[in-house]
Amino acid sequence: MTVAEGDFIRLSYTGKVDDRIFDTTDEETAKESGIHNPSAVYGPVMIRVGSRHVVIGLDDVVIGKEAGESGEVEVPAEKAFGPHDETRMESVSVAKFREKPCLGMQVELENREGTVVNLIGRRAIVDFNHPLAGKTITYSYKVERIAESNEEKIAGLIHLYTQREMEVKEEGSTVMILLPPAINYDRRWLLWRSRVVQEIFEYFPDVQDIVLQETFHRPENKEAGGQET
Repeated sequence: MTVAEGDFIRLSYTGKVDDRIFDTTDEETAKESGIHNPSAVYGPVMIRVGSRHVVIGLDDVVIGKEAGESGEVEVPAEKAFGPHDETRMESVSVAKFREKPCLGMQVELENREGTVVNLIGRRAIVDFNHPLAGKTITYSYKVERIAESNEEKIAGLIHLYTQREMEVKEEGSTVMILLPPAINYDRRWLLWRSRVVQEIFEYFPDVQDIVLQETFHRPENKEAGGQET
């Protein structure tokens, strides 16, 4: 069975630019490359082919491949992170920064992320392009498997956006997502929840209702200990 557009697959990949690894789904590779993030969840990711859950060039190349097949692809900027757009370079007063800007600093201004690339007097030149805009990217990849059940697909979709493992149950036209405790304090979940719901309805036309179920269990009674003296 080969991969077709619309399939959900588990995909492993490592991305390089100028022989430097900038992204990977493999934890050991991340550690060896000095890009390891202790809070990240590593391992193959679930994507829906054709939905641009990864860059276009990587998304396109897996079509026609079989489960277990691996390869390497060179992706031009137009199918990776886009060309470098000079109009997204802006001069910003240093008064708008929370701290004194310096070259290479990653900043967020007016809900946009950018990089300080120059300092001229009391102004900073900020590049709001993606850091890899204009770059040709090389990806090594492996199609680990093609997902079959809707429950696995939806759970993978949730993990893709939120980095959280959640149990999914399909009951007729209803999808139940069992939420872990204290999930409403998770900023990533709050940010991506509506996107997850939207994509479930878009990709699974038979689903009529989505139930987000949060369950609280009574804490166990602790045995009374002796009083301290």
